[in-house]
This record gives sequence, structure tokens and C-alpha cells, in this order.
Amino acid sequence: MNLHSILLKREAEGRPVRVGLIGAGKFGSMYLSQIPRTPGIHLVGLADLSPPRAKAALAHVGWSAERSEATSLEHAAKTGMTCIIDDGMALIKSDHIDVVIDATGHPAVGIAHVLACCEHKKHIVMVNVEADALAGPLLAERARAAGIVYSLAYGDQPALICEQVDWARAAGFEVIAAGKGTKYLPMYHASTPDTVWDHYGITAEDAKLGGMNAQMFNSFLDGTKSAIEMAAVANATGLKPASYGLQFPACGVDDLPRLLRPQTEGGLLQHRGQVEVISSLERDTRPVFRDLRWGVYVTFAADSDYVRRCFKEYGLLTDSTGNYSSMYKPYHLIGLELGISVASVALRGEPTGAPIAWHGDVAATAKRDLQPGEMLDGEGGFTVYGKLMPAVDSVAQGVLPLGLAHKLKLVRKVSAGQPVRWSDVAFDETDPAVRFRREMESSSLHHHGAR
Repeated sequence: MNLHSILLKREAEGRPVRVGLIGAGKFGSMYLSQIPRTPGIHLVGLADLSPPRAKAALAHVGWSAERSEATSLEHAAKTGMTCIIDDGMALIKSDHIDVVIDATGHPAVGIAHVLACCEHKKHIVMVNVEADALAGPLLAERARAAGIVYSLAYGDQPALICEQVDWARAAGFEVIAAGKGTKYLPMYHASTPDTVWDHYGITAEDAKLGGMNAQMFNSFLDGTKSAIEMAAVANATGLKPASYGLQFPACGVDDLPRLLRPQTEGGLLQHRGQVEVISSLERDTRPVFRDLRWGVYVTFAADSDYVRRCFKEYGLLTDSTGNYSSMYKPYHLIGLELGISVASVALRGEPTGAPIAWHGDVAATAKRDLQPGEMLDGEGGFTVYGKLMPAVDSVAQGVLPLGLAHKLKLVRKVSAGQPVRWSDVAFDETDPAVRFRREMESSSLHHHGAR
């Protein structure tokens, strides 16, 4: 853990890491708040479709107006200021940027940004986990071939889970399960932007005053975001989803070793080495005792008498056999922690998590009976939610990935709870994101798991 000392050295040498951020939303704003406090980092460019919004975001997190008045990226690089533009591709093409951050949340845009980074030799930090879940395994493969680093974003739960998995494995433990906590009830899968605030216990008026986006918040509630994030974790760690996806068991931190162990030994897991999300609510809506709603966890095995005895001697909480224990982190700090990725990528050439396999996929799944002629409205909307499934199954069944289930017209009826398939929708084969995803499906990635 010496990133800070290397950043201090870069600062002293007058060679800061030159960063370009695309997207000045909540995640981007949280990172912006930390840049002035971090040595060795220079935000050369900030790209947003609305430059006034980007300027407002900087002001909101405490930047002085003068700091962001560079007239060009070159001017910014020379003066230590920041240039605000409306073109993310211009950041990627610039000779004055070392690391690009995609904080757009748009799957198709994310694919285009990564491919451009491959062409222009820029490292890429993907806050855009939606694009990673849609096509991350092939994007990471392209990045490796181009000699750039493709990285998940530290502060988001997938990268924090990857860190815990790496810790356990590097210490010699087999990882039995890894995942995160969330607020979940089965009824949430049918939630829409019209019902989301009822579940959060706030009024639509208050949500609007707070600038809260109903569709975005609904994607957290209806299970979609959990599926997306666990697909990213499965693909970055080699852990696998269960054949049925996520169970969302109600589980507090004290029950992790007991519940997140194999079914054959009294737990809930289909197999050793599984991704799973735990709920902070019991199925009867009571709060779980010592829940992990905001955090991440890893469960691991002793698998020897000596290590089981060490677990006991050092007070680790275990299951009844003493063989399984867990570590957890109660919170994640979103964009406030993103600097870890930027520093790791730029200074060490190491991602904070990146796809190594294609194990998990996210299926567009009908929230209600859908009729021919209806238009799919994507993540967090009225028509579909994302369900985690093994990639080998999604490809074999011709399932439509959630990341492309936006503005596509149905040509067949799809019953509630069923996956939407490619054959159920009219789509444009020439669309770049569709073409890239279809290339990944037809490649050997899903046959071999990893290249």
C-alpha cells in the first residue's frame, strides 16, 4: 500500500498523472471532490454532454471557478487547470491525458470509449459497470492486446469485492463465496419508476427536489444493479453464478459463514466459489440484525485442522464446523475512493479488477406480461429487470442482454418472469454495440471461460 508515496513523488517531480473524466454525475462529482486533496493527480479535462452541468458539479464540490477555465486541453496541461468540454472522444484522443474515466453509465457509449482508448493507448477506468456486464470480457481482451489497462472502478462494490477475493487467495484461502449486501424483497423485481419511491419510503415530490432519478434508483431496487455487479465480479474473479442466478438470502454479517457455505454442508450455496447478494430485509420485511446493506464480503475455507484451530484462537466468527469464516467491509464510498483505481492503473499498471473470464451475464427479464409492439425501456424501467445467469446458458438460450434492452420493439409476447430473447425483438445488426456483443457471443470466450 504505497500508492500515496508514489503520488507524492510524482507531485514533487512535476509529473502528475493526467486524468480525463467523462461524465459529471454523482459518481464523477464524488471523485472531483477528492482531486484537490490528492497529490500527483491533475484533472486535465472534464467531458460532459452539458458543460454547464459539469461546471455546476465542480462548484458544488468546492472547486474555485478559476480552476476550470482552461481554454483547451493543451492549455490545461500546461497550466494545471482543467478544461470542460462536451466531447468525451476528444479527451481520449488527446496527447495530454494518461488515464480516462468513463462515468457515463451508458453501455453502448462505454464500449465505444474503451475501443477508442485501445486505439489511442489510454488506460481506462470503467465506472460504467453496465458496459462491463454487457461486453467486459471482450473489451478487456482488446485492451490487453492494445497494451493498455482496463480496470473496474474502486469505490464501486465489484472492485472492492475483487480486492477481498484477491486478499483471500493471495493468503492461501479458497474463496467459497463473495458478494455484497442490498435491500431486497422478491416483490421489488416488479417495481417501476412509478412505484420506486414507495419502497424507499419517500414521496415523489421529495425525490424530485433532491434531484433523484426514478429510473436509476429503481435499477438498484428491482435487482438489476445487483445482477450487473455480480456479473462483473464473476467475470473478474472466476467465481461463478448459481444456475438460478441470485437468491438474495436475508443474512447479517454474523451469519455469513453459516449461510454462505455449500448446501451439502448446511449452507445456501449451489457450489463452492459462487457470487451471491445478501438482503438487509427478512422476507417478512423486518430488518436483518447487523445487516450489510452498504458493504461487501468474502467467505473462505480453512480446510485444515491447523487453520481451523487458528481461526478459533484468533476469535474469527465461523460456522458450526469451524471450517468457514468471512471478512466484510461495512461500507463503500463510491467515487470518493476512485483515486485508488486511477493511481493503481497509472503508477503500477494494475487494474483494481478486470474481466478474466466470461462466467456471468445479465438477462433482460419481463417485469410483467409484455406484448408485441411494446418498446423495451431498459435498466430500471417499466418493462424489464436484469437477472444474473451463467453466460454459457444465456448464449445457448439466445437471451437478450439487459444492456441492449433499450428502445427495442417486441415482435413476440414474453410472459412475466421470462427472459427476453434476441428472437423476441427487432434489432439492428449493424449497431456497433449490438455487433460487438454478438461478436463476443460467437467467439470462444463462453466456451472456455477465459482466454
